[in-house]
Amino acid sequence: MPVPITGIDHAIVGVQDLEAAQRQWSRLGFTITPRGRHRGWGTANYCIMFDSDYVELLGIIDPAQYTNKLDQFLRLREGLMGLAFAAETTDAVSAALNAAAINHKGPVDLSRLLELPEGNVEPAFKLVYLNGATPGVSSFVCQHLTRDLVWRSEWTRHANGATGIESITAVIDDAPTARAGWVKLLGDGVVTTFGDEEFSVEVGATELRFMNKAAARQSLPELKKLRWRPPFLASMTLTVHDLAQTMKSLDAGGIKYPRIEADTLTVSGSQANGVRLEFCAI
Repeated sequence: MPVPITGIDHAIVGVQDLEAAQRQWSRLGFTITPRGRHRGWGTANYCIMFDSDYVELLGIIDPAQYTNKLDQFLRLREGLMGLAFAAETTDAVSAALNAAAINHKGPVDLSRLLELPEGNVEPAFKLVYLNGATPGVSSFVCQHLTRDLVWRSEWTRHANGATGIESITAVIDDAPTARAGWVKLLGDGVVTTFGDEEFSVEVGATELRFMNKAAARQSLPELKKLRWRPPFLASMTLTVHDLAQTMKSLDAGGIKYPRIEADTLTVSGSQANGVRLEFCAI
């Protein structure tokens, strides 16, 4: 029976300088939440909230404390480093993983201090770490225990008009083997195969696209210049209602982008902490 994952909770972007990243993503036209600091860890974040998912900018503020391998990632590059999946309860996820004999850790508790102008509040979560059960993607499952502290309507409105995560593209070594891992986790009903080089997985409203490096270089020509070894997350597509609004916001922030193609405009990773961003009209 498939593991009861309902969608993407958030995408995680590892950054070298958290405050500089906050300023840059503001220039990209995003509303940024106040800073959060993880309890007992040396990491902090800023978040970009949408109605049902969000993007987390994650950085190190105290390297002497636990960083959950963020320091190792940042020694290689900045950019998309992992995904958190959504679920109604992590207990149900853990039970399903046990039934399927899929290795995992949790549920475990995590909280962070959110630095609001009126004083700190403490959002709380339960996590299940998937320990390699999602080939090509470092991931965990997140259950929000204090959702009202994290999602505020004023944080979900963005000058660039972004409304949510439509898709994420991962580059992998062996598409057939990776596909088998996703079928084991979520069932074959959400997995679509495109030959031996590519497949996709529907996770709630978001599509995860997987391709080997040869296919990725055809779809994403800028990857020809990259020296990263698979697996890695290469690109994120965000939905917008009006590309004209997006263009106006990017222009105001001094962000460069090529001409629009097929109702999509692209911002290079050099302008978004290593994340190739696509804005797609819906």
